[in-house]
Formats: sequence, C-alpha cells, structure tokens
Amino acid sequence: MDSDGARSAGGRATLTGVVSEQLPRALYRVRLDEGPYVTAHVADRIGRNFIRLLVGDRVRLELSPVDQGRGRVVEKIS
Repeated sequence: MDSDGARSAGGRATLTGVVSEQLPRALYRVRLDEGPYVTAHVADRIGRNFIRLLVGDRVRLELSPVDQGRGRVVEKIS
C-alpha cells in the first residue's frame, strides 16, 4: 500500500478499450485497442462514485498479472 492507503499498480498492465457487452454479476466484456477481449469488473473507486458503464464507453483497465483474460476497470474515459 502507498502512503495514502491506495494500492499501487505494480506489475499490472494498464490498457484502454471499449465496453462491448454487459454481463451478469457486474461484469463487462471489454474489447482492447490491441484486439482481444477481456472480462472485467469495476474497481471500488468507480463503484463508490456511482459511475455507470454502458456499451460503447471507452475505459482504462488494469489486467490481472495471473490471468491476462481478466481485468479491472479503473477509469471511464470521456
């Protein structure tokens, strides 16, 4: 943890993509700019601020270091 209490993104790749599908249980299918699809959930920072994601929204996400097919949406790009 950092000094402000937030976790750093050490070792996680940060990429951008477009939400292509809403899945059950607050999951989203995101098409990355590089081509492949990733299944992602919303980070707590976004969920606490009641930001809604819709199909077609551009997002920035962090990929899991263990499973490259999973990720976490950390920011909605306007």
